[in-house]
Amino acid sequence: MKRYSHDEMTEMKEKLYSDFAGGSIGIRDSTRHMRKIIGITQAEYAKNVVKISPRILSDFERGVGNPTLDTLERIGRPFGLQVSFLPPEAWRLGRADSSNVS
Repeated sequence: MKRYSHDEMTEMKEKLYSDFAGGSIGIRDSTRHMRKIIGITQAEYAKNVVKISPRILSDFERGVGNPTLDTLERIGRPFGLQVSFLPPEAWRLGRADSSNVS
């Protein structure tokens, strides 16, 4: 895998965070991009960094896995990401519709 300079990695992380926060990239693709930014394989990231089975990470990235909340936390933690509950996108964008509130 390609190794990036510190500045390149910082720029790539910032773009990833922005894309993820803006909804233009999903959690599975974000995970794949995170691995590529630090330049390690799926198996290396799973076993050495996240401490999960490579199969679990592979299934998740391919969209066939259903990881636990703890596993999702482990996957994002090396990048300072955490699983959280967010309000609907309309609320985050200032367009709350009170008819959707229970």
